[in-house]
Amino acid sequence: MGKVTGFLEFDRIEEPHAPVAERLGHFREFVTTLGEADARQQAARCMDCGVPFCSHGCPVNNVIPDFNDLVYRNDWKNAFRVLNSTNNFPEFTGRICPAPCEAACTLYINSRAVGIKSLERAIVDRAWKEGWVVPQIAARKTGRTVAVVGSGPSGLAAAQQLARAGHAVTVFEKNDRIGGLLRYGIPDFKLDKSWIDRRIEQMQAEGVAFRPGVLVGSLPGKGPAGKIADMSREAVPAARLLQEFDAVLLAGGCEQSRDLQVPGRELHGIHFAMELLVQQNRIDAGDRVGDPISASGKHVIVIGGGDTGSDCVGTCNRHGARSVTQFELMPMPPLHEDRLLTWPYWPLRLRTSDSHEEGARREFAISTRGFIGRRGKAGGVRALETVQVKQQDGRLVELPGTEREWPADLVLLALGFSSPVASVLEGFGVEKDSRGNARADTSDASGYSTNVRGVFAAGDMRRGQSLVVWAIREGRQAARAIDAFLMGASLLPR
Repeated sequence: MGKVTGFLEFDRIEEPHAPVAERLGHFREFVTTLGEADARQQAARCMDCGVPFCSHGCPVNNVIPDFNDLVYRNDWKNAFRVLNSTNNFPEFTGRICPAPCEAACTLYINSRAVGIKSLERAIVDRAWKEGWVVPQIAARKTGRTVAVVGSGPSGLAAAQQLARAGHAVTVFEKNDRIGGLLRYGIPDFKLDKSWIDRRIEQMQAEGVAFRPGVLVGSLPGKGPAGKIADMSREAVPAARLLQEFDAVLLAGGCEQSRDLQVPGRELHGIHFAMELLVQQNRIDAGDRVGDPISASGKHVIVIGGGDTGSDCVGTCNRHGARSVTQFELMPMPPLHEDRLLTWPYWPLRLRTSDSHEEGARREFAISTRGFIGRRGKAGGVRALETVQVKQQDGRLVELPGTEREWPADLVLLALGFSSPVASVLEGFGVEKDSRGNARADTSDASGYSTNVRGVFAAGDMRRGQSLVVWAIREGRQAARAIDAFLMGASLLPR
């Protein structure tokens, strides 16, 4: 594939990044798409390796060697056709996917992987520019109706596939704008929301109807701790959807934030990560936000070492935080993995994000014992009390003498998400698994169906907190299962 000797002649080319000082002054995307010459040289590195482990490493099974070869040969339109055949939204994954395909690249065994993610982005960005991304309208309507609950990547992928199969699809979203966590959970500097708006226009032209501001179930009261804020204007009972639609797909997010119940948790200035991220996305969209969370001039501590924590780091740096420190409970991973032991699987190693490079101190193997408040009626959090920990006999134990106080004016809890909000599942009578997710078998025989006939579940609502690319995969596969349920068989791809 590509140039036979390309992997020997060319090194990996990274996408250009705006300088840190420049990008900290705004919330816009700062990574630039590869130019044509660089993209073709990058594609030339793809090897004729025989077995494309990259495609197996990709949850949507992108046909990576083929579109790499087409880019190298300057056949961009067909490269887009190949990419578009397996991935509904490559402009999303080309920006925010951690690229498990690259970890599975054969070249990565002893060299730097082909920049598959950057090539994916280059292909789809060119496709939009050239006008190749057009509505794919079904030639024949089936007369069947499907309700999709949730407009994140899983729900959108399923809705698009079902509409292309000829079904009448309505997507319900509790927030005031379509996109789910793509819209409100991912900062604009990683994913500009105009990409979502473009796709919505395409899907509307394909026949998908969108109903934002509608909560399936009852209107929320105070709600569970850590539930992502919504702007629901009305509620639709689950029974009504079951009555009005031939099938229902539950594709909401995994929104229940994990809490940290230690002394002082009630202090002012301690927030779930999503409170900050959702709020900032609303501000960037031009909304008015009352009493906004601000990191300006503050010592900020982010508890949790994952992607959500990294997004908080980048957001706080753009606010002008005095300092940003990120805590991780587990020990620091190795700088480099042993590829002979891990390839082609996703390796455990230290990952440094763009947000970390913009300025952050990272602490590993550290546990928060409690929060310390300021004196007085208006006192909020002023410090954290921590202790170092180590792994011993399969558990973490504290190390005596390592206690410490850290100054903190703002604390953000980025500990991941435990389960979807239960009210939707309970409204439909859907059984839950041991983690509180919708119980739905993904075998060919069951096809994402739940215990309630005609009700399916996919994405984070079924598998728990995961990647955007996994959500797209599950949405596509659930669409095929629903199509088969409605029509007896399906020609949609797996």
